[in-house]
Amino acid sequence: MDKVTKPKRFYKQASVAAFEGQFAVELDGRPIKTPAKSTLRLPTANLAQAIADEWAAQEEVLDLQAMTLTRLANVALDRTPETRADLAEELTRYASTDVTCYLADAPSELRARQEAAWKPWREWAGQELGIVLVPVVGLIASPQPQASLDAVRAHAISLDDFRLTALTWACSLLGSAVLALAVERGALTAPEALAASTVDEDWQIEQWGEDEEAIQVRAARSADAAALQLWFEALS
Repeated sequence: MDKVTKPKRFYKQASVAAFEGQFAVELDGRPIKTPAKSTLRLPTANLAQAIADEWAAQEEVLDLQAMTLTRLANVALDRTPETRADLAEELTRYASTDVTCYLADAPSELRARQEAAWKPWREWAGQELGIVLVPVVGLIASPQPQASLDAVRAHAISLDDFRLTALTWACSLLGSAVLALAVERGALTAPEALAASTVDEDWQIEQWGEDEEAIQVRAARSADAAALQLWFEALS
């Protein structure tokens, strides 16, 4: 969106107000509404403050696309309650083709890097969550154990709407249910998980370099990872 078409900042102050055991973000004393016209109520004061900080950081015009925490909160309130089963299935699909399970047949150095980055987290998922995924060499898909996929689904359904929303987004960002679950459980930071998810990409960059567009994409993903980490820390 071009800068001149962005909405202008219409408030002076963003603040947090307690409301019936939850927390609302207010602009000049008026609570923010979601796109579905619900009051933006958050489960923790820290998450509400992080969202208030997003609004406070806006300048003369509002960059709504850059307000990642606000957008996640809108989804958690407006969409996730009605789509929980669908989100659980999406997470299961990621697990069935998890990036951490696809090892290069060559070169050996790349495969060694993959295993160093991914094997500990496959093992963690098995030990901590009962999600045992089987790695394969090459790009031909191999079915994963049904019990493990069921465990992914059950874990997703057990989460509240705010954690489930962010976990689903983490899977999309990382291409991996294993890495996303490690972030959601606090075993791995989101920036660390992003670095693990880009082993193949980093290898290609070392071989061929990267252009300006790729640099911008990676910077945006890094910003998303930072926001994801802040989200989970604020929920805890």
